[in-house]
Amino acid sequence: AGLGPKPTATLDQLRQAAAAVVRQASQVHAAHVVLPGAALGAFPVDAITQARVEGAALGAYRFARYKRDEDGQVSRVTLLASDPAQQKAVEDGVARGRVFADATAFARDLVNEPPNQLPPVRLAEIAAEAARKAGLRCTVLDVEAMKALGMGAILAIGSGSEQPPRMIVLEYTPPKATRFVALVGKGVCYDSGGFNLKTQDLEWMKADMAGGAAVIATMQALPAVRSPVRVLGVVAAVENVVSGRAVKPGDIVRAMNGKTIEINNTDAEGRVILADALSYAAQQQPDEIIDLATLTGSAMVALGYLAAAVMSNDQPLVQRLLDVSQQTGERMWQLPLYDEFLENMRSLVADLRNSGSRYGGAQKGAIFLREFVEGRPWAHVDIAPTAFLERDEGMNPYLPKGATGYGVRTLLTYLSAQPDVR
Repeated sequence: AGLGPKPTATLDQLRQAAAAVVRQASQVHAAHVVLPGAALGAFPVDAITQARVEGAALGAYRFARYKRDEDGQVSRVTLLASDPAQQKAVEDGVARGRVFADATAFARDLVNEPPNQLPPVRLAEIAAEAARKAGLRCTVLDVEAMKALGMGAILAIGSGSEQPPRMIVLEYTPPKATRFVALVGKGVCYDSGGFNLKTQDLEWMKADMAGGAAVIATMQALPAVRSPVRVLGVVAAVENVVSGRAVKPGDIVRAMNGKTIEINNTDAEGRVILADALSYAAQQQPDEIIDLATLTGSAMVALGYLAAAVMSNDQPLVQRLLDVSQQTGERMWQLPLYDEFLENMRSLVADLRNSGSRYGGAQKGAIFLREFVEGRPWAHVDIAPTAFLERDEGMNPYLPKGATGYGVRTLLTYLSAQPDVR
């Protein structure tokens, strides 16, 4: 098929081409693949090499932990550098590509784990271990700690499960940090819908923690890319299931910032737990907040599997994210966040209700979240369309069926200045 005329090829086409080669090689049980390392068009050699490494590694990805027998797959990829002057640039691209691909694979592994193997406490343990290896600070807030901080929202959603909720806080603080960014992730380790019980696709609801997985995977890779940015990662981890203790439609809960929320739909739980996570992040006074969440089916209806929806109270911030997503191939599409949406989220008996009328559901979920960022520059990325593919769509060879790891490469690119990461 080729890549088309030289000037029109993009970095993502290079990623996809490398992934296609590796996937085809795996089908014929080839163990070794050789890819060209030459420059293409106006792109620098290190960027081209990074794209090829990412594509090859992500195209080869398999989640086979629970399979007794697994078909052979490519175990070695060689990139050729014909010009000795390009050697260092190729090595830099390989190193950076491996960091990005490994972080994405880490996020995929977390999302692909079955829910009986990854309750909130276990997710917190994995995050803490990853933080230890990366040299990050990790604080895990248990139920008592969350009660002390007034986190009534996440505690309400987690009340129905035998598996207690956790708030995971990761901190990366480089010397001479240029700015301070908070990443917030939705970590619903399993979502039954609660009393508003889901009626289909329950086997995929382990993927409702994909935003949290992306935040954890990004945080643990920041030292490797030598990000100059101070970054706070906050993941609200919980199970949303039914029991005699579970939150009920009509309940009113109080979030960390003091606002009250009427729970009129227990299957709109993600925004409720994010209320506490965003409030916690905002209290640390970051320059900007970015949250990732598999928040709404509305975003999936609007965009299919091809792009995440992004909404923001700060156009320069959202434009920077859109620009970076063009580089990484992790598409985003901006939806409007009209103030009028908030009127539909007001409750007769509380400050807010967690679910509005049907139309504009993605924006109404986002406008609800805006109430908890305390006016700070903030972008909400609804990754419900892109976080998990229920089938191999055949659209992109580095996106297999299952978890995609969406958002990790975009966040790492956004937060790094592309230094040598070897």
